[in-house]
Amino acid sequence: MEHTIIIESELEGTQTYEALLRRVIPAALAAEGVEFPCEVDILFTDDTGIQEINREQRGVDKPTDVLSFPMFELTPGVIPTMEDVEADPETSLVPLGDMVLSVERAQAQGEEYGHGSERELAYLAVHSILHLLGYDHLDEGPMKAQMRAREEAILSKLGITREQAWRDTAEK
Repeated sequence: MEHTIIIESELEGTQTYEALLRRVIPAALAAEGVEFPCEVDILFTDDTGIQEINREQRGVDKPTDVLSFPMFELTPGVIPTMEDVEADPETSLVPLGDMVLSVERAQAQGEEYGHGSERELAYLAVHSILHLLGYDHLDEGPMKAQMRAREEAILSKLGITREQAWRDTAEK
């Protein structure tokens, strides 16, 4: 499936992360059974940039690691069909939504969790894709567990596990 992933960056040196997300995002969409071409827009920023967007869009005046802005209300765990979404008539792509990633926060969390910034950014991208596909984790119960299970299954299938990331980081 040919998806379009548009990445903008307010930061220098994000090329490695861009390549990673161009691999991870199509894999996450495939794992969730998405069978139509999508467009996903991504912005790499820092804590200050994401805090500003978080304040403007959600009324929350603090930085976070990732923000997701879905274009459609989809049901988590239910494979979306063309009846659930609408393609852009000019591109024939389904504009799935936008994600904003704080590279600064991902680097700090990757270090804190001991698995590195690349694994953390891959995790946040999968997390965001699941939000764009209707998943949420507001309840801290079954919904969160469902989302976490999907995140780990997708990353594991890609070989991006916490253990592998830790070994790669330790070897450097």
